[in-house]
Amino acid sequence: MRSENTTFRGGPLDGRVLPVLVGATGHPPKWYEVPVPDADGGPATVYAYRRVPAGYSKRLGVQRGWVYEYAPEGHERRTPKWPWSKPS
Repeated sequence: MRSENTTFRGGPLDGRVLPVLVGATGHPPKWYEVPVPDADGGPATVYAYRRVPAGYSKRLGVQRGWVYEYAPEGHERRTPKWPWSKPS
């Protein structure tokens, strides 16, 4: 399996660079969740990070890689939008 060193912005992992496994397309996953165990033995706290482009080159506008940004609201669950579904 191939991994890519990816930078994290915001949250408890701010400024850290961690190796993240990439998929068949060569991209890291869209969401990265970090479970942190509770000191008192309670349920673990899960911090969510969203994948965003790291930037673009000046001349051609080519993307320069990926960065994970902290998402304090947590992982956004998406459902498919079928044309025959009723609006919610």
